[in-house]
Amino acid sequence: MNGTPDPDEFRAEARRWLKSVATARPERREWGRGDDSVAVFENWTQAEERAHTDRTRAWERLRHDQGWGALAWPAEYGGRELPPYYEQLYRAEEAAFDVPRRTEIFPVTQQLVAPAIRIWGTDEQQRRWLRPMLRTDELACQLFSETEAGSDLAAVRTRAERDGDGWILRGHKLWTSGARVATWGVAVCRTDPEAPKHAGITVFLVRMDAPGVTVRPIRQMTGGASFNEVYLDDVQVPDSDRLGPVGQGWRVTLTVLAAERLDSGSLGLDNADRALDLARHLSRTLTGGERQQAADLFVRALVQRLIGLRVTAALAAGREPGAEASVGKLHATATMRATTDLVQQLLGPSLAADTGAWGTYAWTEHLLGAPGYRIAGGSDEIQRNILAERVLGLPKEPK
Repeated sequence: MNGTPDPDEFRAEARRWLKSVATARPERREWGRGDDSVAVFENWTQAEERAHTDRTRAWERLRHDQGWGALAWPAEYGGRELPPYYEQLYRAEEAAFDVPRRTEIFPVTQQLVAPAIRIWGTDEQQRRWLRPMLRTDELACQLFSETEAGSDLAAVRTRAERDGDGWILRGHKLWTSGARVATWGVAVCRTDPEAPKHAGITVFLVRMDAPGVTVRPIRQMTGGASFNEVYLDDVQVPDSDRLGPVGQGWRVTLTVLAAERLDSGSLGLDNADRALDLARHLSRTLTGGERQQAADLFVRALVQRLIGLRVTAALAAGREPGAEASVGKLHATATMRATTDLVQQLLGPSLAADTGAWGTYAWTEHLLGAPGYRIAGGSDEIQRNILAERVLGLPKEPK
């Protein structure tokens, strides 16, 4: 297809292609049958995570090779140079088909790390990494958070010290999704401890199978271990794997974080829909308060989808949707809380008792997992600061 197709024509062509390679989902989910999981974070063994990753990889490679991946990228990377919002148009069509669900490692690789390499990488790095990452031959995780730093990423203590033509990395990273299946980790490191906090930081891409890299799952209160801690013990990294200038790592990091917020506005919508289905199929009549809660959740989910359209509209206009993305992230976490509140009211004690009944005890994984998204992808407090300072023009609080 030459040039930019009409959006309706593009969606129609996407539907035709999807019908040729995938099975359409039923228009309405059958209540009471099938998988009743509403987990916010996966509860998998390492073998299960790797098997799902391999299935998703196979699908992403098929998409890429047949011209439906990397839509906004140049042809040299397998793309079609379409406007960025065409990816959302494609995803809307793909949602109607039974294809592997993308776990966090895939958007991190394709939508966060690859664009950062395109901006900050050398020509050689772009040739080496971009196409393999967009095709998911290589997967990348984020080695950002640390115990002492919390949400203050600029306070990282992981050190990178010069060693001839390379670097030696020593430190400890937390809350890393996908570390068990990633081939690369994007590590934010301090290279100049004497520099101001936001200076003296440098970013590296680290082989996750390199000597000195140790990945340990973190058991969560949901029972799962979808996050990991990563130890870097005298890990040797060549200077060719440094991303961006020495000491300019904070700017590189901000590039990744800005892209992260764009992908957070759709969080929890499927579970909100499931909670409303629960209200419709409850074996008793809803109370007035429960009907009000269900109506509130319905409206919240609708507004969240509208915010997603505003993000898409900003991209279509060639504008960075920073404010819309922050509002979307805040609204998504509020929707997840409203989902939990409704389910607690509807199920009562059966939420906490594993009776084997379909669609009851499974909600504990949502109840225990949803609060984590107040921190993930930039804490709610950080998003409010962004809106206060960059939209309302309020001054920063004095230190």
